[in-house]
Amino acid sequence: MEQIPSAEPPAGAAPPDFPAFAASRGRHLLRTAFLLTGGDAHLAEDLVQEALGRVFVKWRRISRLANPSGYAQTVLVNTFLSHRRRRSSSERVTDVLPEVAVDGPDPALRLTLLRALGEMPAQDRAVLVLRFWEDRSVEETAAALRLSSTAVRSRSSRALARMRATLGDDLVNEPTTERAVLRHAR
Repeated sequence: MEQIPSAEPPAGAAPPDFPAFAASRGRHLLRTAFLLTGGDAHLAEDLVQEALGRVFVKWRRISRLANPSGYAQTVLVNTFLSHRRRRSSSERVTDVLPEVAVDGPDPALRLTLLRALGEMPAQDRAVLVLRFWEDRSVEETAAALRLSSTAVRSRSSRALARMRATLGDDLVNEPTTERAVLRHAR
């Protein structure tokens, strides 16, 4: 008896287009996770892997969305926040970063920005990264973090004030915006 081939891929096989999606968005997700973790590259890789795993499980539904990249970004932020809640008492952040080659105009500024982001509470860091790194609106950030727009504005304002206090007068007097400052952290 002849079997009719199934339209569904075998169990465990990658859904159509997921490998291409992961390859195209993986680097961007990794950069965002790197900022969220305050410069911890290993944790950033773990978070991206976990987020892509969660997206993979629901890829058939997610691939039909208007913006699957935005959905993956939201999954990454939520993965980061849940990781911070689970690990808040067991892991400690260090102020020493490994020596790495840096392509950019000012490596010292980059390290200072990463350290300042690392000192922020997880929610405030997520707000800053989404608002100024990802260039999302207040409403988009609020939806991603499940906060009100007012909460996003107040967290953003307080976090930027803390960032300015940490960075000192040298950076505040320069003619740059917060968005430009955070872009230096790339």
